[in-house]
Amino acid sequence: MQLRGVLKVRRPVPFCSQFLEDIAVIEARGLCKMFQDKKRGAIRAVDHVSFICRPGQIYGLLGANGAGKTTTLRILATILEPTEGTAVVCGHDAVEQPEKVRANVGFLSTATALYPRLTAQEMVEYFGRLNGLDEGTLKKRVNDIFDRLDMNGFRDRRCDKLSTGMKQKTSIARTLVHDPPVMIFDEPTLGLDIMTARTIIAFIRECRDRGKTVIFSTHVMSEVEKLCDVIGIIQSGKLLDEGTLGGLRQKHGEQDLEEIFVKIVSPHYAQTETN
Repeated sequence: MQLRGVLKVRRPVPFCSQFLEDIAVIEARGLCKMFQDKKRGAIRAVDHVSFICRPGQIYGLLGANGAGKTTTLRILATILEPTEGTAVVCGHDAVEQPEKVRANVGFLSTATALYPRLTAQEMVEYFGRLNGLDEGTLKKRVNDIFDRLDMNGFRDRRCDKLSTGMKQKTSIARTLVHDPPVMIFDEPTLGLDIMTARTIIAFIRECRDRGKTVIFSTHVMSEVEKLCDVIGIIQSGKLLDEGTLGGLRQKHGEQDLEEIFVKIVSPHYAQTETN
């Protein structure tokens, strides 16, 4: 009932509106991903990970480098197929219906590529057309995003001439131009200056406030504290704990998120070093 009351005052979410009364927009179900390494043999990058993301919330996946964050998010975005388990996104199975999942998802990672010879505007327009936007809708979406992300000063500049922050803004714009109901951000502020990072953090917060389902990975504690409604702590491919910031503080008897993180993760670091 609470979800329905919130959504009445927000703009309808496209694509998966028939599922808005369902609580879980993203549901990871026992996700596993194995990779083969010549020296180390089989590596379990994701190990039976399960969680739920709800509309109008930001789920923060917090972990160190190599913890399994990116692999998990790539499975949700159907870039990788799980070795075991599955995920359901807007009612569609990521293994059985990947094309329907992709229609509902905007995925941004540090590896998101831009075509160097296109301008920032051409890049965003290209991906809008790939996602089936008509020209009138595309023009409005491009103008809205360029205004919000303060991109008008470089909209006609080629991508190979952009700074790191400009490239990241362009990547966000091309990812979200089709206005998907689910947004997946994999360390979106990595390597950015503080002003650009603040703009992107504010934009992600706005996505949540508009009723989007957002999953956000990072290893920056302050970003998690500012943004995330629910926090999942991952290490060695395992989701070790999850909850609200207040709930985690109460459960572990610590106020500082970094102390909570270290308390949860440290035993698993020891296990990794022993193996």
